[in-house]
Amino acid sequence: MDVAVISMLIAPLILFVIFVAPIWVILHYRSRNKISEGMSQEDAERVRDLAQQAERMRDRIRTLENLLDAEHSNWRQNDRG
Repeated sequence: MDVAVISMLIAPLILFVIFVAPIWVILHYRSRNKISEGMSQEDAERVRDLAQQAERMRDRIRTLENLLDAEHSNWRQNDRG
């Protein structure tokens, strides 16, 4: 009975070692290599674009706050309540 159980476990183990394990190792190290490369050119350009958009948005918010301060000096206290 022990021989039958062992032989049933050996076949899937051999298939795993021959087919699954090498593919798993290759994909693992490929993904680690991509991570260590850093950002792609497209990603870096996207980050620069987002930073520029954030700067423009910050400037717009400051302008809006200055307008509100000039027109309604207590708007900040009304917002908290």
